[in-house]
Amino acid sequence: MERFLLRVLAAAVAVLIASALFRPLLRVESVEAAVVFALVLGILNAVVRPILVLLTLPLTIVTLGLFLLVVNAVVFWLSAHLPGGGGVHVEGFRGAFLGALTVSVVSFLTSRVLDVR
Repeated sequence: MERFLLRVLAAAVAVLIASALFRPLLRVESVEAAVVFALVLGILNAVVRPILVLLTLPLTIVTLGLFLLVVNAVVFWLSAHLPGGGGVHVEGFRGAFLGALTVSVVSFLTSRVLDVR
């Protein structure tokens, strides 16, 4: 349970960082909205992302895995447009792509620093 909370908090901080870096493309209304968005993103990453990865497997193989960045952006965009992600506003694919990339990098670095597996 502790690891899950650390991952959610790391994702929430990553969303806030992405919002600060890419202000016109990604806006977060409050810290609470970022935490709720991180929860929704975590649930979608656990449920929807594996299905999308399986469906896009041929394209992922052809692009040597780069298409997974697009899948991450789609899940990020979907998280913002579900009722729970209402406090996070993503403008277009570029905002979703940059937000997903930022969340991935910050989450990776956080898990390495805190040794969360």
